[in-house]
Amino acid sequence: MILVAGGTGYLGKVVVERLVGVGERVRVLSRREAASRDGVEIATGDVRDPDAVARAMVGVRVVVSAVHGFVEDPRGIDHDGNANLVAAARAAGVEHFVLLSVHGASADHPIEMFRMKHLAEQNLVASSLAWTIIRPTAFMEMWLTMVGAPLLKNGSTTIFGRGKNPINFVSVHDVARHVELAVTDPTLRGRIIEAGGPENISFCDFVATFEKVTGTSGKHRHVPLPMMRVMSWIMRGLKPSLGRQIRAGVVMDTEDLTFDIATPTRVPMTALADAIRRDYAAHA
Repeated sequence: MILVAGGTGYLGKVVVERLVGVGERVRVLSRREAASRDGVEIATGDVRDPDAVARAMVGVRVVVSAVHGFVEDPRGIDHDGNANLVAAARAAGVEHFVLLSVHGASADHPIEMFRMKHLAEQNLVASSLAWTIIRPTAFMEMWLTMVGAPLLKNGSTTIFGRGKNPINFVSVHDVARHVELAVTDPTLRGRIIEAGGPENISFCDFVATFEKVTGTSGKHRHVPLPMMRVMSWIMRGLKPSLGRQIRAGVVMDTEDLTFDIATPTRVPMTALADAIRRDYAAHA
């Protein structure tokens, strides 16, 4: 049995599909009740609840943690939640733990979730568990939904900041393939796998690629960077989740979020244009 925590998100759903597709039995730990399906059990519970995590761990051979609290609660989910998963996995005698971290995770990163992922990595490595850590770049499917799909629906989109900073985007399908390999190939234990896409591309070019492939166009609104800096500071105390989102927008417009596309990989990297054709076929 493989336990997938965070199995209902952008990445988690694809991970579950891939693992079931290769014949694995999967249990999804989810805060929301959901119907089980062939090859998939649902364990309802929150990773911040040690008792719920312990119950979900019964009979589990491998844990895949795809949780993230980017907006809601980075410390509670990415740090404490992963700590609960690691502790329960050790107590249950789990064979292998696969942690989905993030490219660029570090102790001093300006985005809180990246700092919490770094702490989660350290905690896992220090445990007695066999482990694999996968560090993906930004999920292109999530950003296609946020800045591409509105062009089709509303004829306009919003770009936070100048939109000129190169960023690497990876397909969740490619990351899920990395997870499948980590689960099925024992030689990947004790390894940190960097997972990126084949292009470092600005948000302006990201949107332009979407328009070219889908044959659409629309208005591009930009939120000025100085305004974002001020709002992230104001919202930090009033509405922390919104403050974190705005702060992340500042970082994505100013920091180095590129990826060395020459990094050796066993998984072919999906280009942005190909992901658009796949997911927006009716418009491509």
